[in-house]
Amino acid sequence: MSHNAAIVELSQTASKFTSSIVLQYENKYIDVKSLLGLYTTLVGNQSYELHVHGPDEAEARQAMADVFAKHNMKVTIVGE
Repeated sequence: MSHNAAIVELSQTASKFTSSIVLQYENKYIDVKSLLGLYTTLVGNQSYELHVHGPDEAEARQAMADVFAKHNMKVTIVGE
C-alpha cells in the first residue's frame, strides 16, 4: 500500500468525526483532517503522537488506531 493511500485514508477517517484529531511529530502539530498537512509531515518510519479531543473521541481514537496499524505506522494515542 502506498504512502499516499495511507495519508488519504487517515484524512478521510478523521473527517468522519467531529472531535479534534491532531498528530504531533517533534514540535509540529498537524490537523489530521488536512491532506496537505499530512503530506508535508508523514515521513518514513517516524513515531507520532495522536491527540483526540471531542464528543466522539473514543470512537475516533479507535478508528484512527486501526488505520495507523493497517498501514504499519507507529503512533501513540495520547490519553485524555
